Amino acid sequence: MSSQIIPVEPFDYVVFGGTGDLAERKLLPALYHRQIEGQFSEPTRIIGASRAALTDEEYRQFASDALKEHLKPGEFDEAEVETFTSRLHYVSVDAKSEQGWDDLKKILDEGKDRTRAFYLAVGPAIFGDISEKIRDHKLITKNTRIVVEKPIGRDLASATELNDTIGKVFREEQIFRIDHYLGKETVQNLMALRFANALYEPLWNSAHIDHVQITVAESVGLENRAGYYDKAGALRDMVQNHILQLVCFVAMEAPTSMDAEAVRDEKLKVLRALKPITAANVEQVTVRGQYRAGASAGGPVKGYLEELEGGVSNTETFVAIKAEISNWRWAGVPFYIRTGKRMAGRMSEIVITFKQIPHSIFDNSAGRISANQLMIRLQPNEGVKQSLMIKDPGPGGMRLRNVPLDMSFAEAFGCATPTPMSGCCSTSSATTRRCSCAVTRSRPPGNGSIRSSKPGKRLDSRYRATPPAHGGRARRSRSSSATAAPGTTRSRTGR
Repeated sequence: MSSQIIPVEPFDYVVFGGTGDLAERKLLPALYHRQIEGQFSEPTRIIGASRAALTDEEYRQFASDALKEHLKPGEFDEAEVETFTSRLHYVSVDAKSEQGWDDLKKILDEGKDRTRAFYLAVGPAIFGDISEKIRDHKLITKNTRIVVEKPIGRDLASATELNDTIGKVFREEQIFRIDHYLGKETVQNLMALRFANALYEPLWNSAHIDHVQITVAESVGLENRAGYYDKAGALRDMVQNHILQLVCFVAMEAPTSMDAEAVRDEKLKVLRALKPITAANVEQVTVRGQYRAGASAGGPVKGYLEELEGGVSNTETFVAIKAEISNWRWAGVPFYIRTGKRMAGRMSEIVITFKQIPHSIFDNSAGRISANQLMIRLQPNEGVKQSLMIKDPGPGGMRLRNVPLDMSFAEAFGCATPTPMSGCCSTSSATTRRCSCAVTRSRPPGNGSIRSSKPGKRLDSRYRATPPAHGGRARRSRSSSATAAPGTTRSRTGR
């Protein structure tokens, strides 16, 4: 089985923050992957922009070094890298002054008719400054778009302010607010699984589904992100963007088409239907924790406070939430969502657990009848698994076994799974707007937001079906007896 690669028309991709961590680890490797897949048309250019004073050749060397460090074994090809780096240009630009903007305009004027994408791989504090400079220097054409990623603000007020600032410069259809998590093939495959197959849709409701679990577990700690992470925490870093997007994909109604606006409209209905978490129920439906020193990957690791080197922080590194969607399809079906750092392993999955059969015709000797589950593995080893009860073959009467029907993407398609950021780069540079990781609007929907100020006391027992264990020891406090994954800490003060 082979996939069809659709080349995009020539474009100029301007990366503000072109020498930063995001560009080095994610963007440049993702763009390189798009090239080796044959998705670039000539004369596509990638233009790095930041305050550092570099020549084109120095930036190309920076990119080559980044690819050597961050590509998987076997992906670095000397000829391909040479072709890729030949596309690279660099301009020293200051977002808060006039430095370099005329130089950037001169380069871009060489390709006025091309699609032009500005990727803001910088902190949100200067989104507005860059947008206004782009406008003031007349760099916006009819085929221009701007790409921004999380964090888009810290709360409703700051998110609204950022949206309004960018919206004063760019038309709404030019703004791509992306979530790179949605670039994962298995995440996008949720759309195909649900809406390209007749098998599941009749069962995709509260009459047949008992509960849904969404887990995003990370084995790493802060990884030099202490400054950002301690201000965000697990709720802002993972739940309010990546995980809620997964909730939307699982729970949304079928859109009228794959048009980005149509998909967005259905997602928004889910967010608006989320049952608010208030001071009255927060202790029953949420857990927050923080990892302590312990062991990971066969060696000792520091606790969160030791990694911070500050000694005091109430920021959560683990959070679990029992969410509910108040509509006809999902009423009474709990969505258990959880994420954390320094967990026992790196794993992201969605598990749909169906209800038990109403009556068993088999006697006790047949064994326990387990509920059917649909397991969607997002990472690692991307794939889909459906568990079924079957008869254990051989003599001896009726013996039942729970057996998975397992589909691995790597085995089924005979190729490596593209990186999430690769899909995002493709979408933002394409000439037509389609549903992938691009989102046309991202303003918080009001009562659909999760507002948590205290940890939870106890989650429904079904939450404990597959909690990833933590490798470190728990730092415990005198809070409630909340049911958390092993090795987490509970703190009375919420965000």
